[in-house]
Amino acid sequence: MRVSKFPLIFGFPLILGACATAVPGIYTEPKAGFANISNQVTPAIGKRTAFAETQAENEALKKQVHAMVHRKTISADTAVQVALLNNKGLQASYANVGLSAAEAWQQSTPENPIVAIGVLGIGAPELGAYRAIEGLIRSNILDATTRKQRMAIADATFRQAQLSAVDDTLALANQTRKAWVDAVAAFEAVSYLSRAKATSDAGSELAMRLGETGALNKAGQAREQAFNAELAGQLAQARLNATRSKEQLTRLMGLWGTEVDYYVPDALPALPRSVGRVTDIEAKALRNRVDLRVAKLGLEAQAKAFGLTDQTRIVSDLEFIAGFEAEREIEDGETKTVTTPQVEVEFAIPIYDTGKARMRKAELSYLQAANVLAEKAVNVRSEARGAEASYHAAYKIARHYRDILVPLRTTVEEEGLLSYNGMITNTFELLTDVREKLGASLEAANAKREFYMAQADLTAAIYGGEGGGGGAGGEGATLAAGGGAGH
Repeated sequence: MRVSKFPLIFGFPLILGACATAVPGIYTEPKAGFANISNQVTPAIGKRTAFAETQAENEALKKQVHAMVHRKTISADTAVQVALLNNKGLQASYANVGLSAAEAWQQSTPENPIVAIGVLGIGAPELGAYRAIEGLIRSNILDATTRKQRMAIADATFRQAQLSAVDDTLALANQTRKAWVDAVAAFEAVSYLSRAKATSDAGSELAMRLGETGALNKAGQAREQAFNAELAGQLAQARLNATRSKEQLTRLMGLWGTEVDYYVPDALPALPRSVGRVTDIEAKALRNRVDLRVAKLGLEAQAKAFGLTDQTRIVSDLEFIAGFEAEREIEDGETKTVTTPQVEVEFAIPIYDTGKARMRKAELSYLQAANVLAEKAVNVRSEARGAEASYHAAYKIARHYRDILVPLRTTVEEEGLLSYNGMITNTFELLTDVREKLGASLEAANAKREFYMAQADLTAAIYGGEGGGGGAGGEGATLAAGGGAGH
């Protein structure tokens, strides 16, 4: 009967460790958590994303990107799609989701028992090879009893990592869309300034010839030449800005090598005929903002961590040790083996550290997370209201330039041309009218750029992405490639 107790004693730690050994499949499946990310991204911005883990997957994505951009004039939607497939920083964010899944997997797995076997009295002459054998198996009881709480914390962290990846995806989409708007607007500005420079060149040439004949004094000549020189500097700066803007777009799309041989349109698309109000924008933002859900999960994780800290406040480490000692003895000339079972419980005595400090830290961490969430909710409401106000204001300003200022400047130019043909006005007045019309057109283009920027920010205010989301997703017009061969 004595020997029959050994398997029970020796196996008791294994029984403890066997509790909750089933690991949820969401942690162990390939690309864990990515399907959930994709399912949240697509409804928000209408674009797909991909997570490449193998060389073959990377090569497939590379071919897709090449087909979309190589020597083609790309739209904003194409630029966003390329960024979501090809940006390596986004791939790193998706890999972080896999890391959090692996951590949750690890927390779901019981701690391995520790086995120790010792041989005592090696080489004892009267007993032969050894005097005694001692075997122990050690299992952490606290690991088994707190695994459920630790799994809950790891699961909250896993879900938080998924939402953070969604937020990163929306941010990249918005940044790319705005970079596309910046690049196209920059090239549109170059176009207007180039036409203004051509007009200025004509005026400067005319002033020089009139000066040679004595029909225009030096002050008049210098005035035209100074304006021409200033315009040349503005044009050079505009070309530099266009190059920088396109390079920023290239970086966000993750392009290099021959893939940088792509073009953007010469001009932004025309303004939509009208823009509607977004009803209940605060409620939509509170319901859809990914960063707000990340903050909620952070509070949930702190609550679970607080519970775990409370459970382990007094006893922070508790181990069960079971084993046996088999000792050989010589009795009446015969060697006999006496086996003695051993059972130990090992724990720290909370004399100095009673756990109050850890409880205080847990309480303050929870309070901190609660305040972060409350502040985020206030900010989300404000950002939503501000984004909608900016969106409608930007549209009205852009329409003002398009419908009022530019037509008036066009009328002035046309009437000036009629007066010039009738010998009523001189050449310099006509050139001034042309330059002022081009200037008004440039201002209208800048106002149009601000509208499309505000449109992107409105989507970001509803869905998240750090001041960035993708396409308007039904809340406004979709940007398409403008006219021209592109740059």
